[in-house]
Amino acid sequence: MNCEEPALAIGAVARQFARVASNAFITGITGQDGSYLSEFLLEKGYHVHGLVRRASTDNLQRIRHLLDHERLTLHHGDLTDGGGLTRLVAELKPDEVYNLAAQSHVKISFDTPDYTTDVTAVGAVRLLEAIRSAGVKTRYYQASSSEMFGKVRETPQVETTPFHPRSPYACAKLFAHWITINFREAYGQFGCSGILFNHESPRRGETFVTRKVSMAVARIKLGLQDKLALGNLDAKRDWGYAKEYVEAMWLMLQQDEPDDFVIATGETHTVRELAQVAFDHVGLDWEQYTEVDPTYYRPAEVDMLLGDPGKAKRVLGWEPATKFEGLVRLMVDEDLKLLGS
Repeated sequence: MNCEEPALAIGAVARQFARVASNAFITGITGQDGSYLSEFLLEKGYHVHGLVRRASTDNLQRIRHLLDHERLTLHHGDLTDGGGLTRLVAELKPDEVYNLAAQSHVKISFDTPDYTTDVTAVGAVRLLEAIRSAGVKTRYYQASSSEMFGKVRETPQVETTPFHPRSPYACAKLFAHWITINFREAYGQFGCSGILFNHESPRRGETFVTRKVSMAVARIKLGLQDKLALGNLDAKRDWGYAKEYVEAMWLMLQQDEPDDFVIATGETHTVRELAQVAFDHVGLDWEQYTEVDPTYYRPAEVDMLLGDPGKAKRVLGWEPATKFEGLVRLMVDEDLKLLGS
């Protein structure tokens, strides 16, 4: 089977479940997932509204190529402003809301636990309450995270696996996950949570380990950097391609009933393997260019995450098309292109 066949199958299922929806509201639209989701929805004919934090520096890089699109509208706002969210939701009356905004870096969440909680956890409450207060009938997607499993109780992890978060970020995501379920049960809100395992791309922030590795490999290959410092080389993650994962988000909101889904590849790989594949791709020996820096270790480590996407495949018809090695090579190639341009 070639790598394009799963994507074609997914497209067929997507058409099968497609509803008549015109307006989507995305928080976190300037992030990796927000940019891919915007492209995906615009291609389907949606009018996309995006929430953007006011900043003195440019934070629109990932969606710059979309800014002239006639069906994209950006709104200044923040998940810390409940009143502003209520007014905006009431004005837009979106058919679908995708809450992708968060302070999403696990290591940084230990340094900024208050801010991480306010945005990632309480921000979800504000948005859900804005929908309820505005009296808007909409379908809500909550970006949950595999980090909620933390110190895993079973492998692989499925939708019913007990949670044991190991960082302020994971705790905040777990609150947002459960408050979405609570609004679903208490108020009949159509709310879904996608428990997404690590999903990467050339649009990933450079402080995340996959992009840190791909960018460093490109810089070392081009003679712009000498060494790559990494933390726990034995940490295992289930890495997939973010561009494919946003379709799973959309599919969840096309169902007759709201539910929660694990979105993953079903494979796990170590940080060591990540470095090996990336350096091998450019003909370099990873051991000559990497070193372990204990400052990158987390106060409470998550040793291994491995998701079972079986439910998503059965119910949504979704499965990943891009495998680990292909994803790593894709990211290295894009960073080589970026630095060489």
